[in-house]
This record gives sequence, C-alpha cells and structure tokens, in this order.
Amino acid sequence: MDKKNLTLGILFMIAAFATLIIGAKMQPPPAPAPAAPLAGSPAVEGGTAPAPTTTLSAPSVSNSALASLATNRSDAEVTTLSNEFVTVRLTDFGGAIRDVAFKKYPATQGSPEAFVFNERHAAPLLALGELAGLGPDTRFTLVSASANEVIYRAVFENRLEITRRYVLPSAASADSDPYRIRHETTVRNLGDATVPLPRLALELGTTALVSANDTGLYLNVATYDGEDAEVVERADLEPGFLSRFGIGSSVPKPLLEQTRPIVWAAVKNQFFASIYTPDQPGQSVAIRRVELPPLSGSSLTTTGITAVARFDQPALAPGASHIHGGHLYVGPKEYTRLANSDLFRNREDKVMQFDRYFFNRIFLSGLVAPLLNKLMVWTHSWTGNWGIAIILMTILLKFISVPFTLAASKSAKRMAKLSEPMKAIREKYKDNPKKLNEATLALFKEHKVNPAGGCIPILITIPLFVGFFAMLMGTAELRFQGFLWAHDLSAPDTIWRVPGLGLPLNIMPLLMGATMIVQMRLTPQPTTMEGPQVMIMKLMPWVFTLICYNFAAALALYSTINGLFTIIQQLLVNKYSNDDEPAAATATTGGRSGKPLKNVTPAKKK
Repeated sequence: MDKKNLTLGILFMIAAFATLIIGAKMQPPPAPAPAAPLAGSPAVEGGTAPAPTTTLSAPSVSNSALASLATNRSDAEVTTLSNEFVTVRLTDFGGAIRDVAFKKYPATQGSPEAFVFNERHAAPLLALGELAGLGPDTRFTLVSASANEVIYRAVFENRLEITRRYVLPSAASADSDPYRIRHETTVRNLGDATVPLPRLALELGTTALVSANDTGLYLNVATYDGEDAEVVERADLEPGFLSRFGIGSSVPKPLLEQTRPIVWAAVKNQFFASIYTPDQPGQSVAIRRVELPPLSGSSLTTTGITAVARFDQPALAPGASHIHGGHLYVGPKEYTRLANSDLFRNREDKVMQFDRYFFNRIFLSGLVAPLLNKLMVWTHSWTGNWGIAIILMTILLKFISVPFTLAASKSAKRMAKLSEPMKAIREKYKDNPKKLNEATLALFKEHKVNPAGGCIPILITIPLFVGFFAMLMGTAELRFQGFLWAHDLSAPDTIWRVPGLGLPLNIMPLLMGATMIVQMRLTPQPTTMEGPQVMIMKLMPWVFTLICYNFAAALALYSTINGLFTIIQQLLVNKYSNDDEPAAATATTGGRSGKPLKNVTPAKKK
C-alpha cells in the first residue's frame, strides 16, 4: 500500500463516519400525532352543534426549549412501598410514583444515602401527562395501602372514574423482579352516553447525569418495537455542531416524537433506567429536555431528559371500563438481571445498548459484550473483587487466543527473515508493479508465509476490546468499586490534578500505553510495511493512550493486563520459537503461470 492509497483510505473512512453522524443529526423529527379529545357528545356533521361542555383533552405542548422542573408539594400525602432493594414513594398528586430509591446503590461514594431515581423531575413516574384535568396536579384519593399494594381513585366531572393501582413484589418473589412494579390504570364510564377516550399518556420519568465524570453519552430515551431498539439522544434535541458555522438550525427542538409500536420505552442514564413495558404496545414516545440544578460540587446547571409514552384508548359505553396495564422496571442496568427471559420477555436487556454504534455492530459487540458481562459477573461471584475478576477474565481470554497469537507470531518472524530477498525483488522490479506483485507472492508461497497472519491477534483483540468497552460503560455493578489506587472502576483513576488547570493524572491509561509500546517493539514487523504504515504503527500506542485517557479504569486495567501477557508471550516466542524456514539469500520470482522463472540476487551495495 503506497502513501497515496493510504491517505485516500483514511480520508474515505473519516468522510464515511462524518456522513453517518451528520445524516443522523439532520433527520427531521416526525410531526406529533394529534390527540383525540374527550367530548360529552360527538359533533353531528351537517347539523346543529351541541352545547359546549367541559372536556378532558390534551393541552397544547409548550414551545419552550426545556420542560419545566416540578417541585415536590409540601401538602402531598406520600405513601411508601418497600422491599430489600427499593423504596418506592408515591404521591396522591397525580396518583403516581414520586421517586424510587435504590438501597443497593449509594448516591455518592461512601455515602449511606441511596441513589434516588426521578428525584428531580418534570413529573412523577407514570403520572397522567398531556391531559387537562387529570395531570400531576390532580389530587387523587388514597383508597387503600398495604405492604405491597397502593390504590388511588379520582372522579372527573362525575362522568369518569380513574383508578390507579401499584404492586411492588417482595424480594423473595420467584415470579417477579424486585425492581419491577406492576401498574394498572382503569377508566370507567359513569355516565349514560358513550365516551370517546383521549390518548393515554404516561410519564416515564426524568433522568440526569450521575456524576462529574458522566459526559451524558448514555443519557437518552430508548424504545423497542419488537425487532429493533432505537435511541433518541439528548443531543438530538440540541442544535447540531455545524450550526456554529451557520449550517443547519441553531434553535433547539422543544420536543421529538418517535412514532412506532412501543413494546417498551426507557428513560436512562449511564447506570440506571426506568423501563415501561405495557401489556399492549403503545403508539409513540415524546422526548423533552429538562434543566436541572447543578451536580454536587459544581456550579453549572445540567440538562436532563424526560419522556412520555402514548397509548390509544377505545370509546367507553355507559358503565364500561378500560384497563391499561404494564410493568415499570426502575433500577440498575444489570445485564444478568434484564437478560432473565423468564421475567423479562420483551428483550428489555437491549436497554444496555451493547451494539449501539456502527463500529459496535461491525465488531459484533451485540454478541461479545453479553458474554464478557456474564463472564465478569461469574468470576466476581467467587472472587468477591471486581478488579481481580477483570484480571482473571482477561487472563482466561488471553489463554483462549494463545493458539492464534502463536501462529501469528511465527508468521511475523518468517516475514522478518524475508527482508533482504524482498529488497532485492523491489530493486529488480521497481518499474514493473505487476511482476513485483507476482514475485512477492511466489516468495511468500515458497517460504510458506501468510502476509495477513500477523493480523489475526488484532482481529481477535479488537472485538474483545470494543465489546468490553460497550459492556463496561453501562454496567452498574462496577460503580464505586475500587481496586488498588482506583477508587471507582467505572470512572478514570485520577490520583492528582494540575493546580489551576485541573488536568488529571490517570495512571492506568499510561500503563496501558507503555505495554502497547513495548509490545510493538517486540513484535517483528512485516517486510511489506512501508514508511507511512510504519509511522502509523509507531503512533498508534500514543494515539490510543490519548483516546482512552479519560475512559473508565476498568477498561485500562483490562488492556494493561492483556498487554503484559502479550509481552511475556512474545518474549517466549522470540526466544524459544524454532523456525525451520530460513530466508534464502535469493528470492524466487514467478511469471504469469506462477512457476519459478529465475533467481534474483540481492542488489550489491556500492
């Protein structure tokens, strides 16, 4: 590969990724579907309009770029459901879930306080959104409350009765997950005329950044239609990057709507999610941004994201009822939990987003990441330490790849021995590319060398690295888990910051880069590599270190251990590997038929 082709290849790759990103950003959102109003009686076409009546209808959506942040009302009556994993606080305003505290996950490292999902919110979880007269400000009557069940009731204009029921299973329940709440909203027609019901809209909660290290990469809303999961990023509501240069709109979008079958919908951040799975699929999900107070230790406001799921409802005859039911999972993004198909039957595990990006799909992260997660969790189950579990997992994966790595190392050594014959061939056929290629292939064939053999370890390592990264970024189990000097394996292992600049000193990525440099120097380089390719290989460890510098310590730990064992393995190969294929002093060149034609003696130095 010459310099021109290499440069063009890199430019084409950059252009392809830029096209994908820009194209996704510039897709216009579908127009929101209008909601059907609830009227006392329908209008008669061509006749006299009926007398006006008060109706239950969807209010117009605000054009504000940000949804309003609600506050917990001091006069609200709060009812609590609890098990060993969560504390669910319900409010009679809206007859909904105010917030959910996770007993197994602290709010901050070393704190006894639990992390609270939906603590600051645009609306309570499962509140009736987009309905004038029955929203989060409507006060419901508490009908009953027991250890695992709460029921609310409200009557709208003496015409409709709305009953809301919540059931939280015990931690010992075998047929339900302790983070999953059963919900039912029943609408009953109390009048003597058929009532067309408006669209039911249920609030899915508000989520925000979990720490100062959280970049918002996993702050989004996901939906699943039974086949594919789609994600709306917080950035999709914001002006695009090109708007800074006068390209595209510079005005943020107040709302985005996904119109597709909604088998489940989720609002999530890096480690936690609310996932609502209705008994019958919904029709759309509307997403908005929410301005939230600053994180602890910061003076900057943060932007969260909220969503509402919409469901069609039938017309109700006098005395008839309609029940909308579903399950709300509010808890950590634990793959082994969400992948339990006995409890989660609609692929709720896709909320992990292992194959989120194009390169994830290329390197099979959707298959690799789940296996790595299960292996890591299994290893931790008998080691009790997540850092040790990652090390043992890395060693096991390294042993699996040993046969491929040994074969590649031997191939690289054979390639290195062909340096002088290759120089002679290039000198003889420097003006005849066709014969140069034929002679090179004949030389490889004679000495049983596969020029692509050195790529095998890379092809194995890259899917493992990409899969591990995809698995790590959303795995709640690693949050606040320390190892050696790293206080949190899910965050950078910063031990010091430059005064005045705040630049971090992270040790793990530097160790990872050092192992990559040593590894590159120990590995014999193929003779076919030319100047630009050699330069790229030398720069790769430095570039990779910069890219991974602020990634989680667990990823750098995995890469460092993998690099150390690769170095040991390469040293053993270089010392004890016997190659009975010495490079000849002469090289055989092939003609059109592929048969040897004549010998080529290396050019003498003047």
